[in-house]
Formats: sequence, C-alpha cells, structure tokens
Amino acid sequence: MRIDAVSRNWLTKKFGANVCFDEPMARHTSLRVGGPAEAFIAPNSFERLVELVEWSFKKKIPYVVVGHGTNLLVKDSGIKGLVIVLMDCLCTIERKEGEKEGVMVTAMAGARIQSLCSYALVNGLNGMNFALGIPGTVGGGIMMNAGTALGSMESVLKAIHVLQPWGAVKRVGIENLAFSYRGLSWKENQLSNGPSLSFIIDGSFLLHPSDPHELKKEAEKIQGARKKSQPFGRLSAGCFFKNPRTGKTAGELIELAGLKEISIGGAGVSPIHANFIINNGNATAADILALMETIQEKVLQTFNIYLEEEVKIIGS
Repeated sequence: MRIDAVSRNWLTKKFGANVCFDEPMARHTSLRVGGPAEAFIAPNSFERLVELVEWSFKKKIPYVVVGHGTNLLVKDSGIKGLVIVLMDCLCTIERKEGEKEGVMVTAMAGARIQSLCSYALVNGLNGMNFALGIPGTVGGGIMMNAGTALGSMESVLKAIHVLQPWGAVKRVGIENLAFSYRGLSWKENQLSNGPSLSFIIDGSFLLHPSDPHELKKEAEKIQGARKKSQPFGRLSAGCFFKNPRTGKTAGELIELAGLKEISIGGAGVSPIHANFIINNGNATAADILALMETIQEKVLQTFNIYLEEEVKIIGS
C-alpha cells in the first residue's frame, strides 16, 4: 500500500467527508465496474486541489485525475494512490467580452461537456453543437479531443491552463497544442514533466454569435439522431474503439466480423451499435477486457485491422 497511516490521517484532516478510502470505482464509472481506489478525493476548492497535488508530489504518492467516469474502464484490482475528481472545485463556465473573432468562453475542467453545450445554446453561440450527447467533463473531453462526425474539440479550443504537480499554473496556447484523433498532447518544452503529472484545469473556446432559434433546431436534430443510433439507458463507456483512419468504422467492422450481440460473462456488444460494449448488470472489468480482446483478435484476423481502444483503461 502506498498510502500509510500518517498520510491517511493528513488526508482525513484536510478533506474530511470529501475523502473516501478503499472506495469502489464501480460507483464512479458509467460502466459500473472497477475495484477500489486507495483514496478517492473531491476537493471543494481550487486552493485545496493545489494543496493536495503539491503534497502528493512531495510524498511521491501517485495520483490520477478523472472526470465523470464516462470514458473510463477501471480494472477489478483497483487503483493504487489517489483518485482526484474535479467536479466540486472546477465547474464554472464564463464568457469573455471584447474578442474580435467571436466570443471566448472558458469552461473549467470539472464542468460537464453538456453544460458547456447548453451554455452555448442559451447564449446563442455557435460552435459546440457537435458535442451534443457526448458525456463526461470538459477536461476529459479536451484530453480525448472528443468529437463526432460534425466536429471535435480542436475546432473550437484556443488555449488551456494546466496545473503542474508543484502547484504552478501554466497557460498553453493553441500554437503549442498537438491534436490527434481522440488525443491531445503539448510540446514538451512547455511543461518540464510533460502531461503525465500535469493536468488540465480549464479550456478556452472561441464561439460565434448565431441565431438561437436555428441553433436550437440544429441541436434537436442532432440529439434525435444520436438517440436512435446509440444504446441510451444502458451501462456503457460510449464508443469503445477508435475508428480506423480510412475505410469502415469500428462498429461496421465488428458487425461484419459477426460479433454483434456476442457476450462474455456480464459484458456484451450492443445490438444497437456494435462499437458499444455494455454491462448487462453483472459484468466485471475482466469480462469487459476479455470481450475487448476477443473483438480485437477477430477483427484483426478477418480484416488485418487492429482496433485500438478509445476508452481509457486504468488500474494496477
């Protein structure tokens, strides 16, 4: 165990009811699976967050920052060290006036992506409708360069602020952000330890004034299409695999390989969208990982294409 009694006492004294020890991560992921986190902490202020990160860095206690657990698979063995969630301390959305090119909206990392989409719609700002229906928080969405066929974070994001493990905050502009399909990195010379220990605390998005009525009509159309094509109401982590760069989508390949609706233990492939692995109610993380590997092996054997997982897998 990396967290000794002295450290547990410090965490309890500092965070009180906002820290839980040996907390089942199944309570905090949309797949409803995952073993215990040694310490699960939800700081209630930015100052407390900085204090926690500085302390864990000095104590050499590992930490991982998670959002709403919607694109996350935690192994049954759980997570050593700290799990830090930002929804209580970094959840505001604000606009900055006076931008020549449009309206700059800053969303904190713990705010929900759907809250940012709603904010844009209510204020008649175009640019975020592509993200309607994407679950999770802004910080996770930025790190994953979340998107759909209609767009992605890189099309509207202009800058981020990053918290470094010694407590310093660094601004990283668009010129130093390297986007990829479902990924983001920043130039190493911007942060001395890279993104492994530093994490996003907010993002600034350049949006544009538009007709609120037309934006709402577009939003209703997008949301209606998503509801018809995805297994809403089921336990899943969204699209499980990244789409190949060219050719058919991951869902199409899985279906053509004859894998639609197969199951292992309590985990199954959705009959509505083959790129969704769902928890039928009694799945373990091991079931989901076994199904993932079965899909990857079959698709590779059939099409000579390796499906890379989009869902982030963590745990010891």
